[in-house]
Amino acid sequence: MNEKLKEIVLKYKPLKYTLKGKTINVNSMQGNFVIKPAKKDIISLFSYLNSRSFYNYPKVIAKDDDYITYEYLKELETPKEQQLLDLVLVVAKLHNKTVYFKEVTEDKYKEIYDNIKDNVIYLRDYYSGIYDEAFNEIYISPAKYNFLLNYSLLNNDLAFILDELDEWFNLVKESNKQRVCLIHNNLSLEHFIKGMDSYLISWDKYTFDTPVMDIVNLYHNEYLTCDFSGILKEYLKNFKLSVDEEKLLFILLSLPDKVNFDDSEFNNTINVANLVDYIKRTEKLIRPYYTEKQKEED
Repeated sequence: MNEKLKEIVLKYKPLKYTLKGKTINVNSMQGNFVIKPAKKDIISLFSYLNSRSFYNYPKVIAKDDDYITYEYLKELETPKEQQLLDLVLVVAKLHNKTVYFKEVTEDKYKEIYDNIKDNVIYLRDYYSGIYDEAFNEIYISPAKYNFLLNYSLLNNDLAFILDELDEWFNLVKESNKQRVCLIHNNLSLEHFIKGMDSYLISWDKYTFDTPVMDIVNLYHNEYLTCDFSGILKEYLKNFKLSVDEEKLLFILLSLPDKVNFDDSEFNNTINVANLVDYIKRTEKLIRPYYTEKQKEED
């Protein structure tokens, strides 16, 4: 702990303090506080949120150029699934309170399209090379054996993304506006506190972007926590996505990670199993929306 931080901590005459990463929790006669490095202009952010009638953020006690002190928020013990439901309700509220349309050109949408497409083609070519290599090995490792068994699943996933991406671009390419809002940009249960009210914390990565990015980030961080179908349904009930936004959401959710095969065989086996599990879970999550769409068309 540097001298400046020590000075801030001692100012509260602590009975006890604990260090977790770069965060310090202080318990004192004056109250309980959380001290963190000041990475962004959080005061301006909270002032903006306040002007939009959004109050689900921690109270700032003090701030200087290097550190910011928050009021400590006591968390209630609730099941993980209920926490996620409470979290997406707050996120939907955040999006509703801060949403607006900004002018864009086709180039903006083309940039998004190209970035996703380039990533998918790279993954397709990369995994195709792994497939050819594994198929021709005499003694195949367990990780690559599992990869071969599930290669068609992976390939179909990437093909689905490319097809959906073309449809998405056809929907948006002639539009001169995009719906954006303030997004937390780092959603997880670690950055959410359910007490007497619900609070989003750790706002250091906030930005203005399409609302779907918050849900993509949350899914990546919490898809193993519980069945995500109810979580997604709750969000969409409280913040209605447009047709192109929903399509972009499903594209980004479906995008798999790259698995490197240069780790230990134990880790390679786990990473391939996680890749397969992610694709299957995501397909199960989004399939009902396409089934419902097909029924409407019929």
